[in-house]
Amino acid sequence: MKESSSTYRFRLYVTGNAHNSRRAIANLSQLCDLHLADRHHIEIVDLSREPERALSDEVYLTPTLIKLAPGPKAQVIGSLHNMSELLDLLELERKS
Repeated sequence: MKESSSTYRFRLYVTGNAHNSRRAIANLSQLCDLHLADRHHIEIVDLSREPERALSDEVYLTPTLIKLAPGPKAQVIGSLHNMSELLDLLELERKS
């Protein structure tokens, strides 16, 4: 997918195959498929493999989602199970 200025970029920090990590990946994928089809990029960072990555974004708990673009940058901690709240926290458009 070609990225443009309207592409939403996310970085999701997880820890291995933990239950909450799997849930967060599934919930974010569902949210993007429903509300940002063809307008998103998700980077998954597994801290069990790359622990140093957490330092740059000051991530202390997993799962942690960071919305990188478009601004403003936002961070959400947890399994991302409440889609309505997540849309509000990340200032995402709701599908009409």
